[in-house]
Amino acid sequence: MLVVHHLQVSQSERIVWLCEELGIDYELKLHKRDPIFSPKSIKDLHPLGAAPIIQDGDLTLAESPACVEYIIHIHGSGRLALPPSHKDYAKYLYWFHFANGTLQPAISRLLLLQSAKLDKQNDIVRRTAERMSLCLEHMDKHLAKGNTWLAGDEFSAADILTVFTLTTMRSFYPLDLSPYHNILAYLQRVGKREAYTRAHEKGDPGLEYMLEGPPPDSFFSKLGGKL
Repeated sequence: MLVVHHLQVSQSERIVWLCEELGIDYELKLHKRDPIFSPKSIKDLHPLGAAPIIQDGDLTLAESPACVEYIIHIHGSGRLALPPSHKDYAKYLYWFHFANGTLQPAISRLLLLQSAKLDKQNDIVRRTAERMSLCLEHMDKHLAKGNTWLAGDEFSAADILTVFTLTTMRSFYPLDLSPYHNILAYLQRVGKREAYTRAHEKGDPGLEYMLEGPPPDSFFSKLGGKL
């Protein structure tokens, strides 16, 4: 059986959600942060100690997009991936890679600069924040054009890869989504998906959903401000 290793309060929530959307059989193994980074149980599975990690027979695989594509094509009969023949294939391809190629790195850079305790008026901090705002404006305008989901009318893996940065990741960096009305409407649609709710309750029971505009409670504050 497919085994999904989920580091709680992390981007590996995507893989739990994907499996729930596909309705496939899988074994979920939860790993608690120690206290911030990956515990030994994750590091024992992969030399980089990064989640998600999936195991399928003799295979051990990491990296969110790689895990998503593997599960879709090996266990999901291609569902939630738009084929080249689909009219929205290019949209799907773009947003699928935008998630970890542009959006997640943008907020991760802000988190690193925050941990360095640089002044917000520092030129690097300011430019990085502007880049994040540009990414969000780009997505908001795209959704304003009548796109129910990122690839158009059809929910896809592009959505599954993207939502983490707009929700759980904001408990690490306090990004305010209040100005982005189309993104917030999009997140409300996500929150109504039964598979999303099931994945949340299985993978991170008790964790707030973070689908609203204001930043959620800081993960670090729960650890006494340690970073």
